[in-house]
Amino acid sequence: MIALTLAEVAAAVDGRLVHADPAATVTGSVEFDSRKVGPGSLFVAFPGEKVDGHDYAATALAAGAVAVLGTRELPEVPMVLVDDALTAMGRLARAAVARLPELTVIGVTGSSGKTTTKDLIGQLTARLGATVAPPGSFNNELGHPYTALLAGPDTRYLVMEKGARGIGHVRYLCELVPPRISVVLNVGTSHIGEFGSQDNIAQAKGELVEALPADGLAVLNADDPRVDAMAARTRARVVRYGEAPDADLRAEDVTLDERGHPSYTLVTPEGRVPVRLALTGRHQVGNTLAAAAVARELGMPLADLAPALGALGLKSTRRMDVFDRPDGVTVIDDSYNANPASMAVALRALASLGRERRTVAVLGYMAELGPFEPDGHAEVGRLAAELGVDRLLVVGEPAAPIHEGATAVGNWGGESVLLTDQAAAVEVLRGELRPGDVVLVKGSRYRTWEVADALRADAAEEATR
Repeated sequence: MIALTLAEVAAAVDGRLVHADPAATVTGSVEFDSRKVGPGSLFVAFPGEKVDGHDYAATALAAGAVAVLGTRELPEVPMVLVDDALTAMGRLARAAVARLPELTVIGVTGSSGKTTTKDLIGQLTARLGATVAPPGSFNNELGHPYTALLAGPDTRYLVMEKGARGIGHVRYLCELVPPRISVVLNVGTSHIGEFGSQDNIAQAKGELVEALPADGLAVLNADDPRVDAMAARTRARVVRYGEAPDADLRAEDVTLDERGHPSYTLVTPEGRVPVRLALTGRHQVGNTLAAAAVARELGMPLADLAPALGALGLKSTRRMDVFDRPDGVTVIDDSYNANPASMAVALRALASLGRERRTVAVLGYMAELGPFEPDGHAEVGRLAAELGVDRLLVVGEPAAPIHEGATAVGNWGGESVLLTDQAAAVEVLRGELRPGDVVLVKGSRYRTWEVADALRADAAEEATR
């Protein structure tokens, strides 16, 4: 964060100083985990029934914190007192970013692919200047200001993903940290239980382009009609990307190699160049096109763009992370989260990577689908069968419609089994996997990653023998 005195912090968050020197300066990071506090930090204490950050104030001060931003006074502790710590953290982020006139804020949203595309954009902008784009999904009311407060005087690019569980959420995040470049990837069914319909999801995602200034840029997916229509919702310039013939940046002649790595011809107003990706999955074509559109806007020449795209790698964990075990089994760890759209992408990647090999999909429950839950899960099962997945392990009773959807496909030559939990899935895999198999592990954040971790652990143990 930029250096701020406690008086400036208090003014930014509408807070009151207690036991604090107004001239004392925050020169370090803003942290809500006392274990990450260092010299010059500001510690944010969130109240809670089970864990109350105020109880860790002494620990934070001992680690070097200048003061505590909290909601109740503590004896002899230098504090910035506020009514609501989360709101105050957002206000502090807004004030800090406003003091960085050379900073370009890039916002990314979509029903799937946000984190990966944020990571891709961050890798490209890092070639152009100092960039803040931390791995992981810091995309909510807490993670958003936390990320913004990582930017300092030397930062030129701040890349942020925007999550939403309702209309108005993205708008609020944009009010905290206004974007100059907005990227909208897709409108799927993630969190449709909260939104009620895809049209409502599109309304929420489009808030990102509505927040742009007139001299900003909206980067929109020309292959998604709901995203493409968002061009009418912004006063900013629009660049459309995709495989549509009229896209401003488009991919032609897309192919996949035996490892599922895409290659394509990148077509831009400046010319055409071949691109070969080191990433896995055809869906990465669209993600890299979005990243390319941003880098092009920021001045990366076409001659530099193609090799830069080819050098892109994974930064956030459990997102299409492909690894080979010593026994010849290939694992696709995409276990971070899941919705019907991302499940479809992952299953297609499995089918592509598993050509001429036996394919196994370990699929868990998809959360936050509301009344669409049974159909959403059944749709995933049907797709797995239609793609010819050989073995389907469905984990947990809530995911049972995946099993039912697959077994309802009459001409499917594969087999599905419904298992009680992750341990049961691991036991089946250990008994059945053979060299050459390709295994996909995917589900919402309900410990599905335990299966991927077990497969990694088995590989590590095998390597030491």
